Amino acid sequence: MDIAWEQAEVNRQTAERLMLSAEKSDLYVLSEMWNTGVTTEPMGIAESENGETLQWMQRMADQLDAAICGSIAIKASDGTYRNRLYFVKPTVVCSPSSVVQYYDKHHLFSYGGETEHYTAGNEYVTVEWRGLRFHLCICYDLRFPLWLRNRDEYEVLICVASWPSVRMQAWRVLLAARAIENQSYVLGVNRIGKDPHCEYSGGSAVVDPFGFATTCPDNEPCVLTQTLDLKRLKAFREKFPVLKEKDSI
Repeated sequence: MDIAWEQAEVNRQTAERLMLSAEKSDLYVLSEMWNTGVTTEPMGIAESENGETLQWMQRMADQLDAAICGSIAIKASDGTYRNRLYFVKPTVVCSPSSVVQYYDKHHLFSYGGETEHYTAGNEYVTVEWRGLRFHLCICYDLRFPLWLRNRDEYEVLICVASWPSVRMQAWRVLLAARAIENQSYVLGVNRIGKDPHCEYSGGSAVVDPFGFATTCPDNEPCVLTQTLDLKRLKAFREKFPVLKEKDSI
């Protein structure tokens, strides 16, 4: 989706319209800071840990009987700002402790000034949902294979991003590389449009464990729906056991 700069209510309405237009799914994934656009100055736009956008995600999860995943800027209870990727499940099917899970971006984008205002997270986060394990990462994390290394802990890597058009070749190559080396599906969700700093052409994709991608058309609002084949993935891992022969670091 295109993101209206620092207009959370407008972006929630856009996301809701797109999600309701989509084929019924178990999981809906939105891009990095999809409710405001990526800003390196979070004061004034960052929400509390139980702010309006998280509450909206919970309402949509309950309405759609699905998990909702997407990153927003938040101000944590300790006063620090975080680029936080929420994974929100329906309240009726989960225990209270597992309804809302999250990952705070570990590799902050120092080139763009993110380190000046945000605090990095240090947790390696994997979420279980309807028979699959999803590992969470945000944008710049995609460039760090050791951080994302699959220790036989996940079937799907989710990367939400605001990845500029000028570096789209890297985006495509890195999505495929992470899928191949980790024998996993990769869900790469990137925005389109412009903000005060960059242009974005999208390139959202579902990449299978062999590195083949199903993609959205560039520069267009798009809903991409895909069924993930766990049986096929397990058969591939058993036949070609790369993960069992990985290096210990």
